[in-house]
Amino acid sequence: MVHRYIFLAFFRSGMLGYGGGLSAIPIMHREVVTVYRWMEAEEFADIIALANTLPGPVNTKVAGYVGWRVAGFWGMMNALIASVLPTAFLMVLILTTLNTFKDSAFVQGMTKGVLPVAGVMIGVLAWDFVRLSKKTMGWVITIVFLSISIVVMELLHIHPALLIAGFIGAAFVIPTKKKDERKKVEKQR
Repeated sequence: MVHRYIFLAFFRSGMLGYGGGLSAIPIMHREVVTVYRWMEAEEFADIIALANTLPGPVNTKVAGYVGWRVAGFWGMMNALIASVLPTAFLMVLILTTLNTFKDSAFVQGMTKGVLPVAGVMIGVLAWDFVRLSKKTMGWVITIVFLSISIVVMELLHIHPALLIAGFIGAAFVIPTKKKDERKKVEKQR
């Protein structure tokens, strides 16, 4: 039964995630966190961060990990097939059709309309991650990390993987609320 849900979740995100791999992530987030509750939003955010540091399409890496986590090897295979199959099918079918009519106003308008929608979907997911960061780190550290990210990626043109690695290293150094609470409990014993 769980394999059917894995397939449906990642098939939907593959079918509806127009605009590139990142545009499927908000749909995956909804399916994995909200609809099926296979993991919490914090863990999903961690998976996205780590998946972005590895080579290859982010949505297949996320699908593979979630499938593995939920139902082992066959869950992983199921999720990968479900996330890749729609893309492969649609590329052959739609791109062939669109290429035939590429000069028509309808196709040009449709292509231009996809970009803002994909941008909004990614923006909404990014805002969800910022709010999540506020809960775990507080606004001050979240704003500092956001500012550092903008400077490092946009002004210094340093690869995001190095930035993520640096933030992971910082996570081991900067105390969080949960670490502080654990220390208080240990002292009380």
